[in-house]
Amino acid sequence: MTSHQIRQKFLDFFQEKDHRIVSSDLLVPKDDPTLLFTGAGMNQFKEQFMGRNITFKRAASCQKCLRTGDLENVGKTPRHHTFFEMLGNFSFGDYFKTEAISWAWEFMTSVMGLAEEKLWVSVYEEDLEAYEIWLKDIKVPEEKIVKLGEHDNFWPADAPSQGPNGPCGPCSEIFYDWGEDIGCGKASCSPACECGRFVEVWNLVFTEFDRKPDGTLEALPNKNIDTGMGLERMASVMQNVRTNFETDLFVSVIEREKEILGDIGASDLNLIADHVRAATFSIADGVSPSNEKRGYVVRKLIRRAWLKGEDKKEPFLYNLVPLITGMFKDVYPEVDEKREHIAAIIEEEERRFNDTIQSALPVLEEMLSGGEKVLSGENIFKLADTYGMPVEVISDICAEREVKVELDKFDSLMNERKTLSRKGSDLEGEFIFQPDKFTGAPKPEYSDKLPLKAKIEFLVKEGSSSSSLEKGDEAELITSPQSSIFYAEAGGQVGDSGIMTSSAGRITILDTYETDGRKVYHVRVDEGSFKKGDSVTLDLDEEKKSRTAKNHTATHLLQAALRGVLGNHIKQSGSLVDHRHLRFDFTHMKKLSDRELLKVEDRVNECIASSIGVSKKEKTLKEAKGEGALSFFGEKYADTVRVVSIGDESKELCGGTHVENTKDIGLFKITSESSVASGIRRIEAVTGEAVEEWMKRELKKVTSELIEKALPEEEKDSPLWHQAQGIITGSTKVDKDIVREFDEKIMPELTAMRSRLEKEAKRKEKDLQAGKFSEVKLIMDDALEETERAGKVDLISCVFTGVDMSLLRKAASYLEKKAGSKVAILASEVDGKAYLACSVSADLVSRGITAKEIIFSAAKHIGGSGGGKDTFAQAGGDSPEGIKEAIEEVKNILEKKG
Repeated sequence: MTSHQIRQKFLDFFQEKDHRIVSSDLLVPKDDPTLLFTGAGMNQFKEQFMGRNITFKRAASCQKCLRTGDLENVGKTPRHHTFFEMLGNFSFGDYFKTEAISWAWEFMTSVMGLAEEKLWVSVYEEDLEAYEIWLKDIKVPEEKIVKLGEHDNFWPADAPSQGPNGPCGPCSEIFYDWGEDIGCGKASCSPACECGRFVEVWNLVFTEFDRKPDGTLEALPNKNIDTGMGLERMASVMQNVRTNFETDLFVSVIEREKEILGDIGASDLNLIADHVRAATFSIADGVSPSNEKRGYVVRKLIRRAWLKGEDKKEPFLYNLVPLITGMFKDVYPEVDEKREHIAAIIEEEERRFNDTIQSALPVLEEMLSGGEKVLSGENIFKLADTYGMPVEVISDICAEREVKVELDKFDSLMNERKTLSRKGSDLEGEFIFQPDKFTGAPKPEYSDKLPLKAKIEFLVKEGSSSSSLEKGDEAELITSPQSSIFYAEAGGQVGDSGIMTSSAGRITILDTYETDGRKVYHVRVDEGSFKKGDSVTLDLDEEKKSRTAKNHTATHLLQAALRGVLGNHIKQSGSLVDHRHLRFDFTHMKKLSDRELLKVEDRVNECIASSIGVSKKEKTLKEAKGEGALSFFGEKYADTVRVVSIGDESKELCGGTHVENTKDIGLFKITSESSVASGIRRIEAVTGEAVEEWMKRELKKVTSELIEKALPEEEKDSPLWHQAQGIITGSTKVDKDIVREFDEKIMPELTAMRSRLEKEAKRKEKDLQAGKFSEVKLIMDDALEETERAGKVDLISCVFTGVDMSLLRKAASYLEKKAGSKVAILASEVDGKAYLACSVSADLVSRGITAKEIIFSAAKHIGGSGGGKDTFAQAGGDSPEGIKEAIEEVKNILEKKG
């Protein structure tokens, strides 16, 4: 039976049992910021499990999942994966244990056709109800029902004794028995044994308790069912293969790997197949490789996979993408549609990683150049953290040279870094029900009137329900009725703001968002005090809303212009729209040229000048997509959507705020273009009045810099200068022609002026430095004549004033060429700072005299620290008065060396 057939039979079976078939959620949970990735089928049903938003009581799904908790085991074991598909059926206060167990057994035996004697089950040792159902109703033999403790058969694991508090419950698992000839061979072998004979294929979770802070388990008023069956595991059973990697989900991918790499070993081939699958689906859902959070996970997966075929020294993983997406095109067509973009991103990441390793190799070579026998944990950490060199590569190179690596110290430093990273992140790896701070809050009716007379119905201050607010407090509150005109943050657009007043004072509405059908206002009390039940009047910040609408409509025009200039591969991958500016992330592999940016900007401004009407209509998702409406990269949509159309220029699925006509936007100006992640570019822009405001700021900045750099008076009297001053003072009207002139002429020419002045300043500085170095060389020549003896070594010492470290290094290099066997210590005072440079000839290094040792001791006298190599080292400090003592310290060291 193919994996596709298993998936379909599961969904068909539960559809016949009156379950709503819900499509897979994205790998990035839309409404759960506590999760790094979607890791279970239950994640998208969080609201229903919490007793909210229950529009259906039964559901079934095949969910795309990604977990990294067992990353080190992937490829080495038969069943560990990062990306996998989880089949599941769910009940929200409807059926419970009897139905869940009986349907699971029916599916396994009747639909999958598995022999009953091959199936075992486990139950939580205190769950007598589940035990009785399996024993008496299903007729599973007593010896094939295993009772396990809270660590193995409770969700979350160990919840009764260790928490967390909140909804939880016992589990019951179904195992497939591979046979007595597999595993340990003991007569006592059962699913409790980890020898490999038994594979868990289905876990049934009975969420029936609410764990309290004192550890007691109270019965939930609504009991839920949450089940999970790994498709990969079920496929291995149904296809009678011992590992998931031998199923139809992996075989063709691994065969292609062998064609590219040869047979490099099963574990490495398995890891590559798993990681490229995970990266493919992650990128399809909008997560590109980067150095932050989810993007870092994707980057790590690609790099781990690439290292397994590193001998190729060229990209190869991207060749697997079309094969992977093609396998899933009937189930996840959106992934196959993006295959070229996904492959391009993976190929670029492979190239970057190879470049990273090649650039880090010289640093490692320098660390090992002194014949060290141990590479310190600090140096390993520097190579890994600063240069991105994998520890595996570092260890392999060191092993070839018989250099030990301090991995314990490295692990300690890395753990410190991870701890700091976790403190700065609100992302976790597991699904946990979070306490609902709006429990008990009403769901008021909506009103389209403004100003709106309402009452404060619910207050939350510092995360907890409150009854009153005082001046200076920030809080979240719900009113009745609620304003339908206040936009709640969504789709990259910020929530509306405004004011709330009463006879007792004034509140600023900072933001608006929605949760579980309630509109919540994030507020700050400016005057007076407020309490639950107070009558208030709500009014909207119309100016902010208007500016936000301009930016949002401009974002749609921007995407259309980008597609027109660069091609239809352009797709939105993120956005932020507020009243100040817009930010638009999109799929594209290259930096945009100045010419391309001008074309995009012109195209948007032409649409604005053409006064095109903006329409907003509700349509079915199928109808909207049939009309070619663009959707957000990595977004999941409801069956009914809102389509925003701007003439023939743009058609997108969007629920945000927009202008009625493009002429209302006024002007559009791109302010920056940059890279966000592999294959993702970002454009920031402003519209309307903000265009003139931005141009004034930029011109003020560059003209003030030019004046500081002594721009000649004749330049200040040029037409260009007067034109710039006209924009700054507002005497020149800013329109689309001026925006174009600003891009093509005004700013480029002013920037060229600045560049010319900077070059002149650098040339003068270079001439000055050359003159200084000529003086330094003369002093060095005199110092060579005055070489003194310290112990058995020739010592050259010299103190300068106003000579910076770069000149000291040049002076040391000059001495190295002119002098023979010697130690040189050079010092200088510059603006209250002290600098030291020490050079030691190679023959003295072999006698145990090193610049590193000398500079380390001498630096203490100038209140600083230093470092370097055996032949050259330098230091800096804040105590120039200690220079004399530092030189004496050098003499003492050499005297002791004898």
